[in-house]
Amino acid sequence: MAWLAGLSVKTLNETHCAVQFRYKYWVKNPFRSVYFAVLAMAAELSTGVLAMREIYGRKPGVSMLVVGMEAEFMKKATGTITFTCPCGESFKEKVQEAVDSNMPQMVVCHSVGTDEQGDEVAKFKLVWSFKAKS
Repeated sequence: MAWLAGLSVKTLNETHCAVQFRYKYWVKNPFRSVYFAVLAMAAELSTGVLAMREIYGRKPGVSMLVVGMEAEFMKKATGTITFTCPCGESFKEKVQEAVDSNMPQMVVCHSVGTDEQGDEVAKFKLVWSFKAKS
């Protein structure tokens, strides 16, 4: 689905991730704006890539799962939209805690979507759960 919507990771480092897509046929709704599901997918990807970065190659393995999401929509989304999540450090800490304690750990993170003018179009709060595999 992300491929069809044209989502792409534009920035990824230890602290943040930015995911971008353009308003086009596959993402527009009958009201000439972006489907809310595409906005949610971009927000989730901007957080999920940071989470995957922390669990990749870990021994023991760590499972991850979205257990909560809230959204707020401020403006009609058209043009190029970028979702940015600055929660890399939180993921790093909580994944390590999950491994050390062998108890599930939660991370509450935020991803903000902006248009080409820098105006916020949507804000998402996602809650991730991490658990060390036995």
